[in-house]
Amino acid sequence: MIHRNTAMKTVLASLFVLVALAWGWDVATSSPTGGTLPWAVRQQGLYLSGLLSIAMMSLAMFLAARPAWLEGPFGGLDRMYRTHKWAGILAVGFAAVHWLIEMSSDILKAMIGREGRAPKEKFTGFLEVLRDLAEDMGEWAIYAVLAMLVLTLWKRFPYRSWRFLHQSMPVLYLMLAFHAALLAPAAYWAQPVGVLLALLLCAGAVGSVQALAGRIGRARRVGGSIVAIERPAPDIVAVRCQLGDGWRGHRPGQFAFITFDPKEGPHPFTIASADRGDRRIEFQIKALGDYTRGLAGRLQAGQVVKIEGPYGRFDIARHNPQAQQIWIAAGIGVTPFLAWLESFQANPVDAPAADLHYCTRDRATDPFVARLESLCAPLSGIRLHVHGALQGEVLSASKVTAKDNVRRTEVWFCGPQGLAESLRKGLHTVMGGKLSFHQEAFEMR
Repeated sequence: MIHRNTAMKTVLASLFVLVALAWGWDVATSSPTGGTLPWAVRQQGLYLSGLLSIAMMSLAMFLAARPAWLEGPFGGLDRMYRTHKWAGILAVGFAAVHWLIEMSSDILKAMIGREGRAPKEKFTGFLEVLRDLAEDMGEWAIYAVLAMLVLTLWKRFPYRSWRFLHQSMPVLYLMLAFHAALLAPAAYWAQPVGVLLALLLCAGAVGSVQALAGRIGRARRVGGSIVAIERPAPDIVAVRCQLGDGWRGHRPGQFAFITFDPKEGPHPFTIASADRGDRRIEFQIKALGDYTRGLAGRLQAGQVVKIEGPYGRFDIARHNPQAQQIWIAAGIGVTPFLAWLESFQANPVDAPAADLHYCTRDRATDPFVARLESLCAPLSGIRLHVHGALQGEVLSASKVTAKDNVRRTEVWFCGPQGLAESLRKGLHTVMGGKLSFHQEAFEMR
């Protein structure tokens, strides 16, 4: 079974272990600096929490630059962004621990006195001034990133405001990197921990500078214009765009970042059409949040747009021809499958055998039902199953379980996370190791 969190957990755990080992090597090989045990534990706890915080934040900043060469190892940009998010959360968590340990000095002074404290490293001149500045900058930046974490986790906070505030993260990171570089023990730079810290700071600085210079995704960015707008349903707007010569084409199931308004910035949407070689792409956008709810009223034909992409690994070309295919779409999650089905229209014999399950609120009024039926009609191997909630046709794992449980089965899912988890658990109970579950998670915040 393929779980979308595997790469993220592996990367985060590996970085944690690497930092801990480098720190532990320094502790084991360095000469004692004197001081009582409580003060020594506090000092090493301060170093370790600081190292873990800046390591996780460096990873978050590097991934924020969207390095395309990491899409393969991570399994898609969505997983890279999920790792970016959790690396940032862990970084702030370790930063909070670091700050609390720093504040604990008053408690230790009251309990055992300052006499047992190891002597501080001595610096003079301009370096001492820089260290004082780095200490202050680190404290200010920690308060700011703590506030940013609260706003990130508070989903009701408007995206536009959050995005504006989030643009300050590269500056905050550089402040914290300055803090880490100046306040790290001088002995670190002759140890493996110093080499690791330098590499992490360089990676984070590269991502930060790219963000501040507006270079993230620039190589994949192309201009275009809206050529048609339709309203297939009250809460859905279909947007067709004609792109410029720089568009490199896309594979069915991929997505792109669209900028309709520079003030709003880019938003990710699945490309709902196959690549016909004419640089024309279509998006089906559902009103799901504060940005998309008012989008239809702000768009018009001829409007200039910026497209960045394509990205994503939800690609029909990656399916296993030897495995049974179960495709599940729920709501607006139908968009990658529309692109898949369109790509087979010219050569229906190329379409694999698959069961396509589409979950909707009301099959009688859903605009995608007729389109799916039309696209599936010439594809004899595709069996379409429509599940309307109002008609009592709720999808469950038992309804999609493969008839042949001996063969390997691939499930490709796009829809709400709650339904994905329910189906994943139910199918895994029946199929165990013979199940591969593919899912893309559009959670960029």
